[in-house]
Amino acid sequence: MKDLEREFERMVREHRGTIYTVCYMFSNDQDEVADLFQEVLINLWKSLPSFEGRSNVSSWIYRISLNVCISLNHKKRRHKTVPLTMNINPYEETETNQNSHQMDMLRQRIARLGQFDRAIILLWLENMTYEEIAAIMGITVKNVSVRLYRIKNELKNMSND
Repeated sequence: MKDLEREFERMVREHRGTIYTVCYMFSNDQDEVADLFQEVLINLWKSLPSFEGRSNVSSWIYRISLNVCISLNHKKRRHKTVPLTMNINPYEETETNQNSHQMDMLRQRIARLGQFDRAIILLWLENMTYEEIAAIMGITVKNVSVRLYRIKNELKNMSND
C-alpha cells in the first residue's frame, strides 16, 4: 500500500498543473475548481490500482479529469445553485497584467463552447498531438483535425460580450 501511495503522490505532484487546468476550464469559481480538483484526485486514487499502463499516464490523467469535470457539469445543470459572492476579484486586471487579461478573454470564449469542443481545445492548448487528443477523446485523428479547425474559427468569430 505504501508503494501505491508514493506513486500516487508522485503522479499528483507531476501532473497537478494539468489537473488544475482542466478543472479551471470547466468553472470560473475558485471553490468549484477546488471541488473539481478534489473529485479528480479521488477518481485517480480509485482508478490507480486498475491502471495497466497501456496508455501514457498523462493521457490517463487527462481522460479522468475531463470525465469528472464533464459529469459534474451535467449534474450541476440539473441542480441549480446560487453561488455566494464577495465583491473581491482576485483576478482583477492591473497595468502589468495585460497578458492575464487576454488569457481571461480566451478562457471566457472557450467556456462558451460545448463540453466536447472545450475538452479538445484544452488538450490542443496543452500541446498534445492530434494522436494523443484522439486517444484521450476516443475519436479519430482526422476528426480531431476537423473539429480543431471548426473550433478555432468559432473562437475567432466570437465577440467578448
